[in-house]
Amino acid sequence: MEMEERKAEVASFMGRIYDRGLTTATGGNLSVRAGALMLITPSGKDKASLSADDIAEVDISTGENLTPGKKLSIETEMHRLIYLRRPDIGAVAHSHPLFSCLFSASTVPLRSAIIAEDYYLLGDVPVVPYRQMGSKALAEAVAEHIVHHDALLLRNHGALAVGKDLLSAFDRLECLEQCAHLTFLSRVIDVDDINEKDRAAIALMR
Repeated sequence: MEMEERKAEVASFMGRIYDRGLTTATGGNLSVRAGALMLITPSGKDKASLSADDIAEVDISTGENLTPGKKLSIETEMHRLIYLRRPDIGAVAHSHPLFSCLFSASTVPLRSAIIAEDYYLLGDVPVVPYRQMGSKALAEAVAEHIVHHDALLLRNHGALAVGKDLLSAFDRLECLEQCAHLTFLSRVIDVDDINEKDRAAIALMR
């Protein structure tokens, strides 16, 4: 796929994230690995109307902005460190979905094993301790947690999911929000999680 097509795909998926109510107008960020580069959404722009021209190019090894006319997302370093820690990862999605944000600020644990498919896609979802948004400390904390997980909640901040490509990262982000919604509803309706034996069997399927 040509670089412009990859950028258009990033812009399109960011629009899908916004259209699904998984982030605010200018919040969240999305990136994809393109060889030694990552293509990432910009800071402060309407996420519903991005185009290929808005997507920045960053050298993964150095963090250099190869499109200096474009303002990088404040979470660029977080994306970069994830790619360095996880060579198997091809895309990173970070946003602020309503119910995920609720549980990112709660002492009530997220239940990712209510539905089998969600547990298959997400596994256990840890909460990364609070760090200032856009900071190196947050980037390092997320990179540490992402080594063994494909989805995270960021304390008092939002949600993050990774995948082999944009579709799988988007899918996990959407499933993460579904888990948060189900967990919220489980406070009203009693439900049972999948038992430990069946969770182990699901984990072997990944």
